[in-house]
Amino acid sequence: MPGIKCKCNNVIKIGEIPNPNEWLIISDIEYNKYSGNVDSEELYKELRTVLICNHCSRIWIYWEGSSTPPVCYRPEY
Repeated sequence: MPGIKCKCNNVIKIGEIPNPNEWLIISDIEYNKYSGNVDSEELYKELRTVLICNHCSRIWIYWEGSSTPPVCYRPEY
């Protein structure tokens, strides 16, 4: 199963369906374009993939889709 290596050296698995480490997000502006019956495939195109490391809680966001590397964010403690 593919995955990405977190900065803590944990491998975050991707490709698992459903994936407990993957979240999908959308901006409020993009979300407001939809109302009534929504085509889920059209909505899916607007979603950004977020992966959460289950070891260190870093989040990895694919802002530009899977063709570019994700940006890593670390929680403040």
